Amino acid sequence: MPGDRKIGVAMDFSGSSKNALRWAIDNLADKGDTLYIIHINPNSLDESRNALWAKSGSPLIPLTEFRVPEIMKKYDVKTDIEVLDMLDTASSQKEIHVVTKLYWGGDAREKIIDAIEGLKLDSLVMGSRGLGTVQRIILGSVSNYVMTHAPCPVTIVKESSSSSKH
Repeated sequence: MPGDRKIGVAMDFSGSSKNALRWAIDNLADKGDTLYIIHINPNSLDESRNALWAKSGSPLIPLTEFRVPEIMKKYDVKTDIEVLDMLDTASSQKEIHVVTKLYWGGDAREKIIDAIEGLKLDSLVMGSRGLGTVQRIILGSVSNYVMTHAPCPVTIVKESSSSSKH
């Protein structure tokens, strides 16, 4: 039911993940929903605090902190103005709550599944890198893995040929 859903968006700050965020905001998010931005940093962190978070992920980071570069620097995440603009606009216009959950190191596919289960998400939206058949076989597709193993509905937003069309 709209208004109390937990919607996850897998965010690596690529064009395809930004398209997924835009799609989730335009087509899924509704007043009162909570939008969880899930980011997996491929780097492992050495600090003891972050070593603990590598398993369980960071504490939930509210949008008010996510937009402060100094705070995000301590989490080893660069501020992305385009993403922040989308989130700020969605938060105020659609009256949704926005929080971020960060994970470090490990397999992104499994970290996303951990996030879905840990946050008890109602649905997940993610982009597709559009790998060719051979690349997908060699590298493995994160989106295919997540679709197969996720305990909730997963929407894959394909890269559009025209950036003006969502």
